[in-house]
Amino acid sequence: MNLFKKIGKSIAIAFSMYSKIPMVQFEWKEEDMRYSMCFFPLVGIVIGLLSWCWWLFCQQFGIGKMCFAFVGLAIILLVTGGIHMDGYMDTMDALHSYGSREKKLEILKDSHIGAFAVIMTVLYVLIAAGAYSEIKNYSVMASFCGSYFLSRILSAIAVVSFPCAKKEGTLYMFADAAQEKIVKRSLYAELAFCVLWQILMNPKAGIMQLICALAVFGYYYYKSKKEFGGITGDLAGYFVTLCEGALMVMAAIACL
Repeated sequence: MNLFKKIGKSIAIAFSMYSKIPMVQFEWKEEDMRYSMCFFPLVGIVIGLLSWCWWLFCQQFGIGKMCFAFVGLAIILLVTGGIHMDGYMDTMDALHSYGSREKKLEILKDSHIGAFAVIMTVLYVLIAAGAYSEIKNYSVMASFCGSYFLSRILSAIAVVSFPCAKKEGTLYMFADAAQEKIVKRSLYAELAFCVLWQILMNPKAGIMQLICALAVFGYYYYKSKKEFGGITGDLAGYFVTLCEGALMVMAAIACL
């Protein structure tokens, strides 16, 4: 019974932190946060299921491409509350400042958004919407819906594997509290399941998305280490957003 209680608390913390889905409120203790990273990717499953239902609805009632694409992107923001997009925007401002590492880390903490955050977000939405609108194959869409799960699995692996840029903040709190061995094993098992699902649904799309996701993951490690000295909560959001956008493009290409 105690095990189920711990799992329940870990799930509640993961969903409370990374989604807008209502959860039971309680005081977070370090022991409750040890395994929360194992359940963070489940938010991606919720987004994938809703996206899949939306695709089926559009196919059934002949909804146009533009509506399908923009509502599909809105589902992500509605479920997450835009927490990852916020990190993406802050990171864009920091990277385009071309300042020192300390300056970039300061920009990440700034609650205001700059011109480059807006410009790069508009660019992202245009590319993502264009790619999303071209996902018209049943099996490709089924494979792609696993991408929301995949991006969060890799993000969680980074939290417990990559160095943190600073010894403070929400991400450091989760990384420091995590039971590393168990969390990593759980995430690698989730990764294997996700990849298997995507490849079974559509081998071409699944393999393309896996290669793309790993490439973005490698870029994320290189860029965060070089520019910031490690990862932060904002950079984690940047990765999830960037990875999802790249996987939308891969899914669209797989439909050609």
